[in-house]
Amino acid sequence: MDIIRTILRPLSSMRLTVVLLAAGMVLVFAGTWAQIDKGIWAVQKEYFHSFIVPPQRVSLNGFHFYTPPLPGGLVIGGLMLVNLLAAHVVRFKLGWKRSGIILIHSGIILLLVGELVTTFYAVEMQMRVSEGETVHYAQDIREPELVIIDPSDPGHDRVTAIPGSRLINGRTIHDPLLPFDVRVERYFLNSTVLGPKQAEADPGAVRLADSGFGVRLAAVELPDEANAEQVNIPTAFVTLATTGKDARRLGTYMVSVHFDSEMEPDRVTVEGKTYLLALRFRRYYKDYSVHLIKFTHEKYAGTETPKNFSSQIRLEDPRHNESRDVLIYMNNPLRYDGETFYQSGFGQDGKTTVLQVVRNPGAWLPYVSCTMVAAGMLVHFGLHLARFLRGRFA
Repeated sequence: MDIIRTILRPLSSMRLTVVLLAAGMVLVFAGTWAQIDKGIWAVQKEYFHSFIVPPQRVSLNGFHFYTPPLPGGLVIGGLMLVNLLAAHVVRFKLGWKRSGIILIHSGIILLLVGELVTTFYAVEMQMRVSEGETVHYAQDIREPELVIIDPSDPGHDRVTAIPGSRLINGRTIHDPLLPFDVRVERYFLNSTVLGPKQAEADPGAVRLADSGFGVRLAAVELPDEANAEQVNIPTAFVTLATTGKDARRLGTYMVSVHFDSEMEPDRVTVEGKTYLLALRFRRYYKDYSVHLIKFTHEKYAGTETPKNFSSQIRLEDPRHNESRDVLIYMNNPLRYDGETFYQSGFGQDGKTTVLQVVRNPGAWLPYVSCTMVAAGMLVHFGLHLARFLRGRFA
């Protein structure tokens, strides 16, 4: 035990605690400043859900400079957790008099653990449903994927998904499950699609497709603006080519999330077999389905300001013989199968609801943590008060 304490003593230092708290303050300030130029999701991933924050280009009153690299949220949070645990092993002793401090520190440790669980395991999805429509999947609007679908099996589609992180300009992607290779000519994280006449008037428009629906269309790259209100709309130009002795080029296709809900995927035929090609947000398929019965959108009289919007849905789950109607509205979410459905928005047609679907296995940890900290403070100050009163009236 003495050897362990000797090893952990530097990690339990109060100086390290102060340095980590200061580093956390700097990181929060830098992350808040970065939201001037970046969306909140991008900042959260780059600053708080990373180990190292790379140098950033900052503009201030016409001057441009680069910030030094910073420790990310995972490094600071992880070291805080180690610091607290090491302090308990080295310095703190069990006893009734220190029960309040132990509860407070245990609550803080649980809070840090909860943040780590949320960082690595929480998933935020979005489910768009129109009146009369039934869906059995939600999508992560921050993670695009290029999918090649083999619909030849009448029982189910065979889907090969290439995550957006692999869609790098000039990269050739080979997958043994595919009869062709995919070369990424251009990939835009955020974009807008232009028609033939619009493309001619825009010198920045990119038109590379020679096959599929996008032959006469063009794309313009836009800044990364993903946040809670806006969503990046990726677009890519990909060239498909078979390999081997009879290698041949199949064409360059334009794929975009713009097309996902508006038109059928492009079709590519190889050796008599047809595949579907599309760029869409990552899908999470469910064992249950959601049917939108009615969407209600109320506004304040004489304005376009939303007053209230709600979704009356029918939840169907054959696994548990579940079939019931549920009303989801602001501050009244649906909790089912470990997921929470929030009413977050609506479509422009007024008949489409947007539900935010959150799965977070660590969602309960902050509540327990705050309860432990509050209880610890009551115990700690209560013991001191009792000791003071005993001395006062002794």
